[in-house]
Amino acid sequence: LENKEDLGTIPFIRRLDKKVTLCQLITLARSFDWTVGAEGDDFLAATCPSILGLTEVPEINRDGTFRSIVWVKTREDAQRYEAAIPRLPLGKYQAVVLAPLVYKPFEPDIVLIYANPAQMILLINALQFEQYEVMQFYCVGESSCSDAIARCYLTGKPSLTIPCYGERRYGHAQDEDLVMALPPEDMEKALRGLETLYRRGIRYPISYAGAEQDLTRAFPGSYTSLGQLAAIRGRDNRFLLGVTGGIATGKTTVVNLLRAKGAAVIDFDLLARTVVEPDKPAWKDIVAYFGEQVLQEDRGLDRKKLSEIVFQDLEKRKKLEGFTHPRIHGEFIQELNEIVSGNPQAIVLVDIPLLIELNLQYLFHKLLLVYVPKEQEIQRLMERDGISREEAGDRLKAQLPIEEKVGYADFVIHNEGSLEETGKQVDALWEKLKQLQAEKAKLA
Repeated sequence: LENKEDLGTIPFIRRLDKKVTLCQLITLARSFDWTVGAEGDDFLAATCPSILGLTEVPEINRDGTFRSIVWVKTREDAQRYEAAIPRLPLGKYQAVVLAPLVYKPFEPDIVLIYANPAQMILLINALQFEQYEVMQFYCVGESSCSDAIARCYLTGKPSLTIPCYGERRYGHAQDEDLVMALPPEDMEKALRGLETLYRRGIRYPISYAGAEQDLTRAFPGSYTSLGQLAAIRGRDNRFLLGVTGGIATGKTTVVNLLRAKGAAVIDFDLLARTVVEPDKPAWKDIVAYFGEQVLQEDRGLDRKKLSEIVFQDLEKRKKLEGFTHPRIHGEFIQELNEIVSGNPQAIVLVDIPLLIELNLQYLFHKLLLVYVPKEQEIQRLMERDGISREEAGDRLKAQLPIEEKVGYADFVIHNEGSLEETGKQVDALWEKLKQLQAEKAKLA
């Protein structure tokens, strides 16, 4: 807080009646769910508040005496130690407040996250998912509050460290604890990353595959299919464009415009229907597992009934995907080979509604997203299917938000305007695709 008088405005704040350390305040917020505040004079020693810029660095610290008593050999070592400690600007703040993030009694400047190493690496992975940067561990030694809080404040980036001796002795940090300080604006990024990694099978607790085991089945599907990547992309001049969108964004319109310009099209919706035609292997597996309740009178699948079953049951949905996805992939390879055998320079559009959700973008040279704003997507879906706003919202929840998909795309067609406006964008895209294909041919 820039003004210590503002301590009194924080809901449910507690002021302790004894001198404290910053380690204690962190633990009271972290483990006791307290909202606690302190001014510079409330601390047991000036070392803690000087890191927060609440007080000056004591002379006994600056001249090297303090840390040479225990932590280093000479005063010269101690002076270098003190010089390495990140600190908030002196005088900018007059008090500090800590609280559990879930209560959010104020807008925080820093968020502290404590986790064990397995949890922390997943958090690091999540933060690196978008706009990748190296995560650097930082440790000056016996000053984890400066390593985390002050360094994060000064750099504006996440700061990872290990709780120091003092935080373990006076703040009760546990043996397995690591701590990361985050700018609050990075929390949404972290949550998006964690959610996406979860959908891709990266979860906590991390399951043990077995050092003595054959890991073929334990590897992610995307890893094991890398061997097929060369066959899909080919050594000829084919150019593969993955095409996706949201529900009712007008993807079919864009695909048809590109088809008219000469693009070959593979439609995964059609492939999905083909593989479950009566008496085909996937159809037999589905009927054997789900029973004849999922059949219509003509022995075709009752898609609505099947959707209702798997929507409520993750295990059954995975079973269904296991029956269909390998067969769809096989049909895709077959159709792709037929296209490029007739035209090795084909620009092939592969239309996959859940391309990003299924993590298939790595298969293609580029990715196209057909976009309309969320509100327009809802309105179109309501009008198209004659459903309520609530029902439309529920359907959209089964997919990534359209705004989030934008970040995955190499090209975005904005389809909220007129057909003429969409057509102009498609014209420009087609020229770009031909250019990219020509550049690819030069490298072949």
